[in-house]
Amino acid sequence: MYRLSREVRFSVSPFQEEISDGYNAYASRPCGEGLCLFLALWVEVTGPLNPETGFVINVIEIDKAVHKVVVPLFIETIQSSYTYLKPIGLEEVNQILHQAHAALETYLHELQISSLKLRLNPFRTLQIIPEDPSVMFFSEKFEFAATHKLWNDKYSKDKNLEFFGKCANPAGHGHNYILEVKVCCPAQGHEWSIASFQRVVNEEFMNLVDHKNLNVDLTEFLETIPSVENLAAFAWRCLEGKFPNASLEEITIWETDKTFCTYRK
Repeated sequence: MYRLSREVRFSVSPFQEEISDGYNAYASRPCGEGLCLFLALWVEVTGPLNPETGFVINVIEIDKAVHKVVVPLFIETIQSSYTYLKPIGLEEVNQILHQAHAALETYLHELQISSLKLRLNPFRTLQIIPEDPSVMFFSEKFEFAATHKLWNDKYSKDKNLEFFGKCANPAGHGHNYILEVKVCCPAQGHEWSIASFQRVVNEEFMNLVDHKNLNVDLTEFLETIPSVENLAAFAWRCLEGKFPNASLEEITIWETDKTFCTYRK
């Protein structure tokens, strides 16, 4: 069985009656006009491989389905809510995603839609797993700067330099790390505040590591090598159990744009 994912990008002008598709799906289709809302939906489908085509499904069919039955749901909700000055909370977005799932399963009836993940902005997502409609998954990225040195006191100097290379520089080196925190929370009936979520991450982890020397300023790493793997596990220990009405799902830390580690239990 295969899982195939496709991102479909679209823009919604809250007050524009006639919405043009445009001609550039890479940027977004509908294209939007002027200052509008940009959204991106990741559709994950599960199914067998067609030996004649090598496809689970032609991704163009996913694009067609999203534009046909999902984008209109978002346009209707956004335009109606903006017209009547109603906010659109995460619970409402979750409901739209479940409506989108039902519509896509009807349209793509030969495939199972195993996940829908909406990119609310470049650094924030909301995801549903259709098999469990009682929960939703929220994630957000944070940035922090820190220095560290990769060094094992049990190794000789030569072995440290051989194994860790430039990262064993005695003066240390720095990274602009990216932290992504993903939580699982009830889909309905519990108030969920993004600002409260951010406050927990800032107070329980970011304030500990941002603009710090990890080897020197954190007792956690006085004897433990502050690799990206150990840093991700440390972030988990700092944040686990700290979110009201939500449970920590996974932690991902990017050390560079080419290297990241995800930790989960």
